Amino acid sequence: MRWMSEQCAFAVEAYFSNNHSYVAVQRAFHTHFGIKPRGPVPDRKSIVLWVENFRTTGSVVKTSSGQQRTIMMPENVEEVRQLILRSPRCSAHKHAVALDISHRSMCRILHEHLHFHPYKMVVVQELLPHDFQNRVTACETLLETLPPDALVFFSDEAHFHISGYVNKQNMCYWSGNNPRELHERPLHSDKVTVWCALLRVGVTGPYFFEEDNHAVTINSQRFVDMIKNFFEPALEKMHLGNVWFQQDGAMAHTARASMTVLRAKFPGRLISLRGDILWAAHSPYLTPCGSFYGDTSRQRFLNIAPQTCFS
Repeated sequence: MRWMSEQCAFAVEAYFSNNHSYVAVQRAFHTHFGIKPRGPVPDRKSIVLWVENFRTTGSVVKTSSGQQRTIMMPENVEEVRQLILRSPRCSAHKHAVALDISHRSMCRILHEHLHFHPYKMVVVQELLPHDFQNRVTACETLLETLPPDALVFFSDEAHFHISGYVNKQNMCYWSGNNPRELHERPLHSDKVTVWCALLRVGVTGPYFFEEDNHAVTINSQRFVDMIKNFFEPALEKMHLGNVWFQQDGAMAHTARASMTVLRAKFPGRLISLRGDILWAAHSPYLTPCGSFYGDTSRQRFLNIAPQTCFS
C-alpha cells in the first residue's frame, strides 16, 4: 500500500515517542488517522524502512541512490552528432563504446534527438573522374564513325546463381513459438555463365559456358570456341551486311587468340579495347545488355548515349 509523506512522518515520530515499539506505532496510527478496526496500517517492515531513511537522510522518503541521468543533455547529443558526422559508416554499437554510453541511449539519441536513420549501402562500379569523359568520347566516336546502315552486335555475359536467393527482409513466419527456420546455402553457390549478343533486329544466344553439364570459367580458348562454333554459324544464317561487333575489355575477350579471330571476322568493324574503335573502360551501362540493371543505371545510360545503343 502507498502511504503519504504525512503518514510516514507520523509513524517515525510515534516510533521514537513510544520507546521504539512497533505495536504502539500501529495503535497510534489507528487513533490519529481514524482508521476503522481491521483497517490497513503500516506493517513492521515499512516502519523500519521509514526509520532507517530518516536516520540516514533526514527524510522518511527514500531518495534515489544512483546518479542523475545526464545522457540526454544537449552537449552529449551534440557530441554524438559530431561523432556520427566524422564516421557515418561505423555502427551505433561502436559509437556507444567510444562514448562510454549504452547502446540503448545511443539509439535514443540518434532517433529521437538527431532524427538519424540507418541506410543500406549499394555496391556499384567505382568510377574515376576521367571515366565520365571517356564515356562521352566513346559515344561521340561511335556516332561519328558508324555508317547509317551499320548493324552493331552488343555482346556480354552474366552469371546466374541457381541455388536461389532469399530476401530475408521480406520473409515473415507468424507463430506462437520461434520455429527456428533456417535457409542454408553453400558458400560458393552453383551458377551458370550465359553469353548473348543483342542486335536491333534480334538476339543471338543464349550460349552457356559449361562442360559435362557443369559451369566453367570463361577463358580465351573457350571464348574462341564459342565465337567459331556458335556465333559465326548463327551470324551466317542471318545474312546481314555491314555488321559491327562490340565487347567489353574482359581478359578473355581481349586475349591475343580472341582478338585474332574477331579481327578476321570483323575487319575494321571491331568495337573493343584494342579494337578498331576503342570501348571506354567501366562502361557497362552504355550497352543494352547492361542498361537495365536498375533505374539509376538506366538513367545514367540514357543521359550519356541515347542514340548509340538503340539506333
